Amino acid sequence: MSSPASPFHTRTCRYGTEGIRQAADVIRAGECVAVPTETVYGLAANACESEAVARIYAAKGRPRFNPLIVHVADFAMADQLAVFDPVARALADRFWPGPLTLVLPVRTDSGLSALVTAGLPTVALRMPAHPAIAELIRACGVPLAAPSANRSGTISPTSAEHVLRSLGGRISLIVDAGPTEKGVESTIVATSPQAVRVLRPGPITIPMLEDASGLPVSRNESSSIEAPGQLASHYAPSKPLRLNATEWRDDEYRIGFGEHDGDENLSKTGDLVEAAAHLFAALHRADASAHSRIAVAPIPSTDLGAAINDRLGRAAA
Repeated sequence: MSSPASPFHTRTCRYGTEGIRQAADVIRAGECVAVPTETVYGLAANACESEAVARIYAAKGRPRFNPLIVHVADFAMADQLAVFDPVARALADRFWPGPLTLVLPVRTDSGLSALVTAGLPTVALRMPAHPAIAELIRACGVPLAAPSANRSGTISPTSAEHVLRSLGGRISLIVDAGPTEKGVESTIVATSPQAVRVLRPGPITIPMLEDASGLPVSRNESSSIEAPGQLASHYAPSKPLRLNATEWRDDEYRIGFGEHDGDENLSKTGDLVEAAAHLFAALHRADASAHSRIAVAPIPSTDLGAAINDRLGRAAA
């Protein structure tokens, strides 16, 4: 008999035609499904059904003032949900499908649940590149709200095993397509005719955004919540985390980078793309280790390093 804290027997199915069919059936029933994107695994539900979206918040224990990213299959679906200015359209043309989320004015007739926007006049939209979630959106025929598939505030999942460890008993189905490619969540931006603001750094870097938009790009300095991933404490392991460690201390699980080797190394060659892909998996292993603390070597803040350091800073907060 299931306990109140574990209302589901969580099944895992391999990504494929049958797995997508099963996942679509769960979505149509108003429940949540964990599914891979190219960034991390997402917890997907029908973005137009408030009860389904509420189940995302309940499964994650996520505060309802924290909005969700809505994932779309194509530009036609995106245009039904939000108003694109020319800058946003240029960025979408360049980077969609891919790891870029645009914060846009939500249409009054979008049909989206008010829960996904958390009462804001904007909606965060993304067209994902991973075939699993893209096929699931097309199979369901509706946009899918899909934050990371983990308990709120904890380390993001880059494998089905991470999802099961965090949400086992809280959701009914995980679609397993192996480890994700990018390893950190999408870049989130807000646009205007004069500039682009990065609300959350990610795989699409500031130089890439400047090249695509022809405009100055800045990091957001506001403390207000405009998009997911902006909480001060987020992506956190259960153990204390020390950053920019150049010397190791006793009882630390040591996550190295470049010349600073440790129990494991995010990239011995100093490759930031490789480091981003390995980041959350390394934090999961560190958290599961016998060590009582975690230390991470310095990561350069250039390009993709900005996203890595953003996640590490919030994880250590």
